[in-house]
Amino acid sequence: MKKNSFIQGAFIATLGIVLCKILGVLYVIPFYAIIGSTGGALYGYAYNIYSIFLSISQAGIPLAISKVTSEYHTLGYDHLKERAFKLGKKTLLCFGVICFLVLFITAPFIAQAIIGNVEGGNSVGDVTFVLRMVSTAILVVPILSVYRGYLQGHKYITPTSISQILEQLLRVLVIVIGSFLTLKVFHLSLKDAVGVAVFAATIGALASYFYLVSVVHRNKNVLASKGEVKKEEKVSDKTILKKIIIYALPFILIDIFKSLYSTIDIMTLVKTLVNNLGYSVTMAESIMSVFSTWGLKLNMIVVSLTTGVMVSLIPNLSASLVQKDYDDVRNKITKTLQMLFFLAVPMVFGLSFLADPIWTLFYGKEASILYGTVSYQYYVFTALAMTLFTSCMTILQTLKAYKVVGISLISGFLTKLLFNVPLLYAFTKMGLPSYYGSITASILGYLVPSFIALFYFNKKLKVRYEETLKRILTIFECTFVMLLVLFVLRQVVPLSYDSRLGSLFVILLYALVGSVTYFLLMRYNKLTESIFGNDLKKMKIKRKG
Repeated sequence: MKKNSFIQGAFIATLGIVLCKILGVLYVIPFYAIIGSTGGALYGYAYNIYSIFLSISQAGIPLAISKVTSEYHTLGYDHLKERAFKLGKKTLLCFGVICFLVLFITAPFIAQAIIGNVEGGNSVGDVTFVLRMVSTAILVVPILSVYRGYLQGHKYITPTSISQILEQLLRVLVIVIGSFLTLKVFHLSLKDAVGVAVFAATIGALASYFYLVSVVHRNKNVLASKGEVKKEEKVSDKTILKKIIIYALPFILIDIFKSLYSTIDIMTLVKTLVNNLGYSVTMAESIMSVFSTWGLKLNMIVVSLTTGVMVSLIPNLSASLVQKDYDDVRNKITKTLQMLFFLAVPMVFGLSFLADPIWTLFYGKEASILYGTVSYQYYVFTALAMTLFTSCMTILQTLKAYKVVGISLISGFLTKLLFNVPLLYAFTKMGLPSYYGSITASILGYLVPSFIALFYFNKKLKVRYEETLKRILTIFECTFVMLLVLFVLRQVVPLSYDSRLGSLFVILLYALVGSVTYFLLMRYNKLTESIFGNDLKKMKIKRKG
């Protein structure tokens, strides 16, 4: 195994996660064809609730273990590092079992809260069944996350990226093959097909877990400190465990609050659209499936940029903090913001522009006409807001600004909660699609805590934004020019095609023209070198060597 620098680690982690997300999007084409909108809504109900329980049981642990491992490894405290690793495994095993039992037992009550008295779609029994099937993954994923955090803390990013790809690949295969066999071969119910699909998370996690166990076992000597091993402090297991929990809690809260945004939609959107705004149950659940499943999967490709950068940033930022190198801390925060905007802005605007052929490719022309294109053209911008939100909250946690994390998360949650339903009515009165109100509430819910965090970075660490704002403005200008080029291209090659093959051709052509235009403009403005310059040169030199 070879250690990775911040930029190298960010690229490797991002590449791995993006590949996983692409797999997670590609399987949607056959999966949607198999289970349809009603099945998609049922799948979304299960995964959104599962995400909350998964957040409670393990969400912050990979990053917390990564941070603790990086600190102890930097100090040369090998024994403390290994004790933290073992304590993390034991603790997460207990948390996983408890969360599994709670979700399994309370599934009927959660299902009732989701469906209520709405009839004509999925039943309370259907939702209960899929919730119980997906709950089994909580027995495996938490302890798997400890192994990932342990390796990331040593700045070994490649094995964890491979494990994620392996997990996703097996999960996708089980989802597609399993749901097809269940419905088309064995002729079982839609509920059973979705149950098999959500159980795929357990199978993928088990495979990834056994792979990482073997990696750690085979590289014990490599994972030991190479520098001076210092005399270690006397630290009790209780102190180490407390440190892990303190580091993990804000990460858990970040994931919980992100899941709660979707939960607010699940609990209010369908009921409000059906009972008060004149939508049928089928129409409302189709819209809900865009937010909870189909559109969300496409958005995760953009959000995965943040995840990849954060995986590399946390151990590197933690090491800089231990060494009290605050200039490097400021530099890494600035680089992170610039990198994310550099990559995310053109992707979001490009996805919005290509919403029609993308929706046709993945879900068919009928789904594109039925709310898909119109809703996703706007919904995709939640991905940009979520990218900024996730990066800001993660940096706050790494800086141990726990109070600010709490204030930011609560502010964002209250914004989403208070504005969600009123904006549904407001957009209706403006003659716009009602569900745009829910999307707007989500964007505001992500932006409010992000601005609180950015204000804190400026006051506490003296992070200056003048240069970053200039570069972000240039990014938006180049993106605008890219869109103008695509508008011109649309006069020659139309966007809308009835077939998936035609839509695929359009997407590839427009993506090629758009990305080449954007990166040429970036090179012309010397923004690529400004943001990545020195690190990319080092990577090129290493490759030549």
